[in-house]
Amino acid sequence: MSTPMDLPEENEQIKPKRRQGAGCFINLLSGILVAGTMLVGLLFAIIFINPQSGLNPLPPTTLPALVLTNTPTPTPKGVLPSTWTPTVSPTATFTSTPIPSNTPEPTPEETPIPTIDLESGTTFNIQEGSPSYEENSFHPDAGCNWLGVAGQVFDDEDTAVVGILVEAGGYLGEIEVSGLTLTGMAGDYGEGGYEIVLGDVPAASEGAIWIQLLDQANLPLTEKIYFQTFDSCDSNLVKINFAQVVVEE
Repeated sequence: MSTPMDLPEENEQIKPKRRQGAGCFINLLSGILVAGTMLVGLLFAIIFINPQSGLNPLPPTTLPALVLTNTPTPTPKGVLPSTWTPTVSPTATFTSTPIPSNTPEPTPEETPIPTIDLESGTTFNIQEGSPSYEENSFHPDAGCNWLGVAGQVFDDEDTAVVGILVEAGGYLGEIEVSGLTLTGMAGDYGEGGYEIVLGDVPAASEGAIWIQLLDQANLPLTEKIYFQTFDSCDSNLVKINFAQVVVEE
């Protein structure tokens, strides 16, 4: 049996072993902490050098690329390009000067279109019998919900002419009316036909709506001619024809 005096010696032998085990655990924990610190530092260095890296949980927003576009220049109202050719309804036909036999016959696209020599003092007047009023029969889908002016333009030989600007304007009550077209674009009314829509319902007016012919340089070929409109489904189409007047110099 051991005496009480032997117990302190055994305790003294056990204590160093416990202290040695605790030291190893602290050293291991310190090593893990140092390795983690180095890993975090490396991660921050990579993100600092390349913010778009996949390691960055909050990458900066990428700005969209700028796209430069050209701003179109608007064409002044009533001015058409010098090379512009009006589109004529397939129902329209034209009379041209016979071609000599030694000249190849042109294709339909090259068929001469009747024009007017505007340098010879040409003006126009409304043709006798104009304006006339009738029911809109050219837009059956619209029926009475339509109001417009239409007609033809003829030269001094009573030949229909295309390429003349037709403008209408004025007021129907408090509603402003404005329209611009070319003769030859409404073949339903015949060769050199034109049409301008004035409104979506018949309306009565007197001296408030006008119509005028212009050349392609936007110069007037007539004065502003005022005409009357009616609040009637039987008179919602106003027909006005024009005829050429040659002024001798």
